[in-house]
Amino acid sequence: MLRRLFMVFFAANCLFAQSAPAPAPTPSAAPPDTPLSEAQNKISVKSDLVVLPVTVKNQKGDLVPDLQQSEFRIFDNDVEQSIDVFTEEAFPLSLVVLIDDDLKPKDAAQMAPTLRAITAGISAADEVIVCRFDLDFHPGDQFTSDFDTIWADLVRIQARNERSKSKSQSTVSTASDRALGVGEAPMKVPIKQGARPTKALDDAIHSAADLLHDRGLARRKMILIVSDGVNGPEFNRFTYHDSLRALLHDNISVYSLAVGNTLNKGKFQRLTSYSNDSGGDIYYASNSNRIEKLYAEITEEARHEYTIAYVPRAIHSLDPYHRVEVRVTRPAVTVKTRPGYYVAPSATPSEGASGRSR
Repeated sequence: MLRRLFMVFFAANCLFAQSAPAPAPTPSAAPPDTPLSEAQNKISVKSDLVVLPVTVKNQKGDLVPDLQQSEFRIFDNDVEQSIDVFTEEAFPLSLVVLIDDDLKPKDAAQMAPTLRAITAGISAADEVIVCRFDLDFHPGDQFTSDFDTIWADLVRIQARNERSKSKSQSTVSTASDRALGVGEAPMKVPIKQGARPTKALDDAIHSAADLLHDRGLARRKMILIVSDGVNGPEFNRFTYHDSLRALLHDNISVYSLAVGNTLNKGKFQRLTSYSNDSGGDIYYASNSNRIEKLYAEITEEARHEYTIAYVPRAIHSLDPYHRVEVRVTRPAVTVKTRPGYYVAPSATPSEGASGRSR
């Protein structure tokens, strides 16, 4: 009897389970991808397109936002091309924030309090990774769109720079390390102990470009480097041309924020070369207030570029490096884009490439 009751109870439960609605799926923690626009979709699916981010400014240095496709002309190795994709829409950024970790104490003191202001120019659709460099490259954990994570990374670097500044001021080498000679005065000039001789800026740019390699064609790839521009070629594994090739191959623009005494802009030549030769820009700042304002200007410029793409036609050249020129018919404006591209990853720049002798 008990066995018969058990079998009836078991059968009833099975029928109930079959008739009950299935439980709702647990929502994913990751937000759904934003649908691609028509222009982004064309760029994503056509691998033979050459994609050019183009910035246009007037004589006052203001962005010119109202140009039409008919006002642009593109030349590839001096051969005019037809435009296949044209858009003014703001593409989401994939941004590497690259912080110089070996600044002079005075420059670090100016820069450190400004770092958190970088978040002011970041939108919810962007993704950011915060990295440091000196003689080595110190990558962040991963690209993230989480504002709190980006903020925390910048706060940690700010605190690190402030501790380094404090240590460099308190740690000095004086004649107290040995017995003074007769009439010898103690050394009065502080000397930073353990200071690194220089830094490997070329390697840092190359490593940052590697991080951006797989971020997708429908994103604006950008490196924002905050540095005094010091570079020791003998400490780099990669040359300037190696790093520039990596930038151009993946359509990465470098935006440089030069910190320190900006009266002598020649000392920032390395930063200037990377910015100009990748189609980015360079800004100069010698105090904290100016640095904070520039972060928003830099991301604003990168976000409001025109995007032009074309399939190269009638190009008869065996040179893997192609020179690119973009012109506009509107007078009194300045056009900036990357100066060329490579048809193969292993290519080397031709003699006509911008920034050939650095």
